[in-house]
Amino acid sequence: MPLSLYEASVPVFHRGLRVLGTLLGRAEAHAAAQGMEPAALIGARLAPDMYTLAGQVQCASDAAKLCAARLAGVDRPSFADTEASFSELHDRITRTAAFLDSLNPAAVEAGGERAIPLRLGGVERQVTGSDYLLQVALPNFLFHVTTAYDILRHQGVALRKADYLGAS
Repeated sequence: MPLSLYEASVPVFHRGLRVLGTLLGRAEAHAAAQGMEPAALIGARLAPDMYTLAGQVQCASDAAKLCAARLAGVDRPSFADTEASFSELHDRITRTAAFLDSLNPAAVEAGGERAIPLRLGGVERQVTGSDYLLQVALPNFLFHVTTAYDILRHQGVALRKADYLGAS
């Protein structure tokens, strides 16, 4: 049986969100053990022109919501990007997962051939829902999850590859 569009999207987003939750939990423990202000980790970034840890979580959340909503043909919820604490970031992850859970798998599946408008690098074009998922949305989502991991590793949080893969 071929892999459905729903199976290739929503469960992948859920897994990545769980990973982000694990990473944030490890970051909280690290901050407490080191006597650090949590804001130091939440505001950390890899380079001056990159998003902070909070921004990476927000972007991952937005990528999952936007893709799933576009595929399902529904409006995505809008979350203000104001999270400044670990609890607020965890709450955003929970609200994103709840939105994903609210979607009808058949509606997501029907989005495979839907025309999705894109604007990348100043160029506007349309792609199918399947191409959007595989070529744009999943790579974007995983980029932000990976970058959150990288920020925390760079800040000395003891993370392992298994934490990213969701094995722990």
